[in-house]
Formats: sequence, structure tokens, C-alpha cells
Amino acid sequence: QVQLVESGGGLVQAGGSLRLSCAASGRAFSTYAMGWFRQAPGKEREFVAAISWSGGTTYYSDSVKGRFIISRDNAKNTAYLQMNSLKPEDTAVYYCAADRRTLPVYSSMSRPGEYDYWGQGTQVTVSS
Repeated sequence: QVQLVESGGGLVQAGGSLRLSCAASGRAFSTYAMGWFRQAPGKEREFVAAISWSGGTTYYSDSVKGRFIISRDNAKNTAYLQMNSLKPEDTAVYYCAADRRTLPVYSSMSRPGEYDYWGQGTQVTVSS
């Protein structure tokens, strides 16, 4: 079992940066693929980024590619999402998720239904 807690959200001006953290419990964190998703009011949950259990494979949505960086530190049981050059359309609640069995390919890691565990979410608001 894994429990996830996101932090680092807040209010930032367009063009600014934020770093989200996802702290995980459980001894098996290093065996889980990790993903970041976001959901704006009235919209469906959207894939943002994902990273394999070893950190060797990463994926990004087209909307954030080149601006966001996903990483993990298995020794600290923590995953991160560095968000740069933020835009107002990035405003959403951001969720981290963990999956113990997802194949490390884009078609699997980009699907919310593939993930076993979810955090509570953290609000990111980008002002113009």
C-alpha cells in the first residue's frame, strides 16, 4: 500500500516557476511508476507527466513538454514536478499517482485508469 501527499502548489504570475513534491509512504515506492495529472474546474483529469520506477523513462503531455520536468528520489520516497514558464492555462489542481504494474510506455503511463494510488491534490494558480 502507498499513501501520497502533494505539496508545493500556490499562486504564481505567468512566466514564473513552481516545484511540486509528492511524498510517498510504503517500502515499495521504488518499484512504482509515478505520474502527475491535473484537473481544472469543469474539465476532465488530464495527463501531465510520468516517470518509470527507475527514473530511466519519462513522458510529457504536448502542452507541458519543454516547460515541466518530472523526477524522483527513491531514497527520499519522493517524486517532483518542476514547472517553468507557467501559463494561465496551467491553472488546475495537480495530483500525483502511483502504479505498481504499469508498463513503462506512454500508452499506459498517460492513462489515469492505470494508476493504483492517488494523492489529495494541490492547487496551482497562474495569474496573467
